[in-house]
Amino acid sequence: MRVEVDPSWWVAGTWEGRPIREFLERRDVTAIFRFLHARGVSYGAIGGLVGLSPNRAAEIAKNVRQVTAYEVLERVAVGLRIPRAVMGLGCETGPATQTATVERSEGLAALRMQLEEALAASTVTTRQLEMIEEATHGHICDYQSTAPLDVLQNIAAECSDVVALSRRRQPAAVQARLSAAAALLATLSADALMRLGDATQARLWYRTAAIASDDSGHSRLRVLVRAHATMLPYYFGDPQQTIMLAEHALELSTTPCPVTALAAAARARALARIGDIGQARSAMRQARHLFDLAGDSDSNAAFEFPARRLLFYLSGTAAWAGDVTTAYQLQDEALSLYQASPSPSIDPALILIDRSMCLAREHRTGEAATVAREALACLSEPQRTEIVLSRARDIVATIPAGQRDGTVTELDDYLRECTRRKPVP
Repeated sequence: MRVEVDPSWWVAGTWEGRPIREFLERRDVTAIFRFLHARGVSYGAIGGLVGLSPNRAAEIAKNVRQVTAYEVLERVAVGLRIPRAVMGLGCETGPATQTATVERSEGLAALRMQLEEALAASTVTTRQLEMIEEATHGHICDYQSTAPLDVLQNIAAECSDVVALSRRRQPAAVQARLSAAAALLATLSADALMRLGDATQARLWYRTAAIASDDSGHSRLRVLVRAHATMLPYYFGDPQQTIMLAEHALELSTTPCPVTALAAAARARALARIGDIGQARSAMRQARHLFDLAGDSDSNAAFEFPARRLLFYLSGTAAWAGDVTTAYQLQDEALSLYQASPSPSIDPALILIDRSMCLAREHRTGEAATVAREALACLSEPQRTEIVLSRARDIVATIPAGQRDGTVTELDDYLRECTRRKPVP
């Protein structure tokens, strides 16, 4: 007999004298399983609902094992009928949107698989290669100011060309250039999907990018792919994976360059987020040192790491480390540089949300809600994607229900409207 979980438990239930929603927001699966077991749901039934063995479910409930993998967290949310947004896993959509999402996802998955097959499987003129590389460079230059759904549509033609030209294995020099283009295009696709909140597809496209970068033989490109892949688990997964990816990127690096500084900065931010403050400060110093060695490339292209982005990452590190004074100072410096940049970006919105979180932790709830609302309002609707909305939801979740004044309620209502209208991958 299949056990059904009552969704109202997640709204009105309490555990250890506190609302169960607090544990959901922290993705505390141990507390969730204990909560269900206390209501008579066996470990076997819990495991059956979320795709785990009874023994594994019992080990999680007894805190012998931890759940951090995004895929397992998704299974927990779906199997136990927990609203995905509450656990920071994105939002459910209506039937029509779901159909469009599935069709688009299947098309992207088929294209990604074709690209991987072509990389494993090679007669190309010099001009054909140059056209692909020129188009790829154009996408990289335009990326910051292009909505994610438009990015995915725009780069599909170049991906198809690489697939077609790689059906037969090409001479090594030619194949290296094709694989390099494939790595850059796949990384752009992965990043766009991440911004849209499709973590599963983004992770697969980062994998394809890693395969292509390895095939290209370019060590700097291998570092670039791994460094950019650090962002996915930071926003939609386990910060420990961010640290591992960043350390791998740093190990692969032979000379300082902007992406090595990015890897170090990503590592610093993730270390601060998990509470390893001493290591985070050391990683901040490393990031600044690598940035000084590489030099500031004041470019708006997708894969550059100018000073404004370094300050963005360092401000996030300071915020998670609890040094709000330094965080505010770095945020101001970063926002000033972004304001002077001619190309729009979602980074200023993410910086403002980091500031809002700092304000919320200082119990300045009204200011926190106002700044978070400003962060969303400064983006065009196509750029108001899940990566921004999920962080703004974290602000509301951080504020205790009894302290949610008018501005917080207005932010919550605005978020619901933005979520309803958000672009879906």
